[in-house]
Amino acid sequence: MINQMNPTLRAAQLSGIRVITAMAQEIPDCVLLSIGEPDFDTPEIVRQAAKEALDAGLTHYPPTPGVPAFLEAISEFERKKGYDYAPNEIVATIGATEGLSLVFRGILNPGDEVIVPTPYFGMYRQIIELAGGVMVPLDTAGDDFQITREKLLAAISPKTKGILLNSPNNPTGVCYHQETLEMLKEELEKRKIFVVCDDVYDQLVYTPCKSFAQFRELKDRMIVVQSFSKPYAMTGWRLGYVMADAPIAAELSKLHLYTCTCIPSFIQYAGMQALQYDPAEMVETYRRRRDYVCSRIAGMGLELVKPEGAFYCFPSIQKLGMDSETFGMRLLKEAKVAVVPGKFFDGEGFVRISYCYSDEGLEKGMDRMERFLRSL
Repeated sequence: MINQMNPTLRAAQLSGIRVITAMAQEIPDCVLLSIGEPDFDTPEIVRQAAKEALDAGLTHYPPTPGVPAFLEAISEFERKKGYDYAPNEIVATIGATEGLSLVFRGILNPGDEVIVPTPYFGMYRQIIELAGGVMVPLDTAGDDFQITREKLLAAISPKTKGILLNSPNNPTGVCYHQETLEMLKEELEKRKIFVVCDDVYDQLVYTPCKSFAQFRELKDRMIVVQSFSKPYAMTGWRLGYVMADAPIAAELSKLHLYTCTCIPSFIQYAGMQALQYDPAEMVETYRRRRDYVCSRIAGMGLELVKPEGAFYCFPSIQKLGMDSETFGMRLLKEAKVAVVPGKFFDGEGFVRISYCYSDEGLEKGMDRMERFLRSL
């Protein structure tokens, strides 16, 4: 009967990140630099808020879009960034992953195209294709991971329904410069194209980094996806939200209802407390780790566009004369260090190194990687 299942689902590939990490976990003393998960625990005040909500019996169905007080808290939080989203323009989701799934299932008809700058987070393609869409890659690797007007215009077609912008970017850690965003605004405001902003790393930045969401005059075609996972070390809580113009948010809320009904009440109360937490200490730790890893990579003679946010770096291995998967497998088996080959992000010739690991782990991993490179 498996042949009777959805062929798009059957063709979908498992996450390369998870495959590499699973292999690494079978190797004794392997240094994992592959997963993008904070090594911090969820702040105590956030965990306490969940406990108090449970003790108060807040375990019943909340409204589908979210607990009203939670949506109000998000609205106020985003207003400080300059984003005017009312509570009825916000939908609480099962992390950013469900948020993105809702967005593309909501806006795409079969065959509609979505432009995605590459390298990109690997799940994007599968989410778009499972929603019936076609992902159109826009290569940025030769332009310091910025989008150029020429390549944008070449990617746009009569079938273009949306563009997905992820800044700070996973896997590169690069932010789109203001000139890039201004160019995008100039071109996209001429067209009826949805702009989906995956801004899950926007609190983890080391230099000023603005989102396309700054252009409030385009609010009617803009959809912003957010997550609590990265800035608050809440990956296992699976909490996020989507923000859009009221008519669009209402439709996405309807789809959310038929996907999972709602987000557990007590988790939303933990989210309310998280919005009061300042992740500055985590950010400074990531900044220090970024500087260390980047200096080590430079010392190995590898080229790198310095990350401006998130907790990844994406050095080029093109000079080594091997593809990224070969490099990644050899580094894993010969040096016991797990990084993610760039091919899994449509970024061949690069590898992703996560630096959201302990200082000791990073030093050990960089030492092993340097010895491996010297042996080539």
